Amino acid sequence: MATVLIIGAGGVSRVVTKKCAMNSAVFSHIVLASRTKSKCDQIANEIKESLHVNIETAAIDADDVDALVVLIEKVKPALVMNIALPYQDLTIMDACIKTKVPYLDTANYEHPDLAKFEYKEQWARDKAFKDAGIMALLGSGFDPGVTNVFCAYAQQYLFDEINSIDILDCNAGDHGYAFATNFNPEINLREVSSKGRYWEEGKWIETEPVSVKMVWDYPEVGPKDSYLLYHEELESLVQNIKGLKRIRFFMTFGQSYLTHMKCLENVGMLRIDEVEVDGVKIVPIQLLKALLPDPASLGPRTVGFTNIGCVFEGLKDGQKRKIYIYNVCDHQACYRETGAQAVSYTTGVPAMIGAKMMLEGKWAGKGVFNMEQFDAKPFMDELNTQGLPWKIIEMKPEETFEVK
Repeated sequence: MATVLIIGAGGVSRVVTKKCAMNSAVFSHIVLASRTKSKCDQIANEIKESLHVNIETAAIDADDVDALVVLIEKVKPALVMNIALPYQDLTIMDACIKTKVPYLDTANYEHPDLAKFEYKEQWARDKAFKDAGIMALLGSGFDPGVTNVFCAYAQQYLFDEINSIDILDCNAGDHGYAFATNFNPEINLREVSSKGRYWEEGKWIETEPVSVKMVWDYPEVGPKDSYLLYHEELESLVQNIKGLKRIRFFMTFGQSYLTHMKCLENVGMLRIDEVEVDGVKIVPIQLLKALLPDPASLGPRTVGFTNIGCVFEGLKDGQKRKIYIYNVCDHQACYRETGAQAVSYTTGVPAMIGAKMMLEGKWAGKGVFNMEQFDAKPFMDELNTQGLPWKIIEMKPEETFEVK
């Protein structure tokens, strides 16, 4: 049906490319490109052996707009899927504008020299995408991504008005290492060590890093320490969910992870500025990234489950209503299917589904869009058939899964 260009060859890209290959009726021609072509070749060879689907590969510097334009013009894709680093969102978006090819990513733009992630610079390209007559879909991962779609589904089908949302992200997987991150260490550690933030009564409230904690009893997983973070989907959801009075995001961390992170922070290993060592300039967090296990290598050894979902409170037909929508994923089941652990899987599958929505015309428009701006039902239906089935719990208005 369509040619897609996938940029990036990490753990998430492995899942995206394999899931696209599994849906070859839609993704009839796949080109996988990255700075390191050998990584693309490895993924392509795995897919050739397991699915008997041919994947074309290419080398690309995603920081170079002109090089991206040349590659896009050569491939002539119906869609560019940016599964590279969030530092590269803007260059890939600009190349798509120049070539008039639709765009999709899984995470919002983050400046390499500033620990701050926001949609501001991507939203600023809305007019350019409109003028080019093409669509950009932002944040088609799990969180952001599926969590946005859960919110849209709740707004469109379950509530007349939503007043409160708590997004709850639990990774109860065990990789056996003393310390490792389940996705890019540089991005992960910058995110967790930053100040928390939530939205209430029309304003943002800032908290010290991992200072707000609750214990949440995650279905099929059990009670886990959960910490308030700022997460990027909050920025768009406060604009697109009507009647909202409060929205928060919580993520689980074990004490060992937090202790290691604090120690690394205290000795300067989380710094994102350059330091000079014996005449050589290095960025400490980039050195740390090189020393830690590659997240793409964690699949074979990670066991346990993830549970990511949203708790909604609001009104339906004049009555209070409370709903919990969530997905549970098995790390080893994900590995058996795609060769990746569940954190990569839960990001990669929604990227494929978002692309499928665009290519099939179920989600269409001109300009820059977030996930919750479209009809949620077709995406929710795809989650159930593509490996991320979701469940709904109808809660009593006073009920909570928080362990006091």
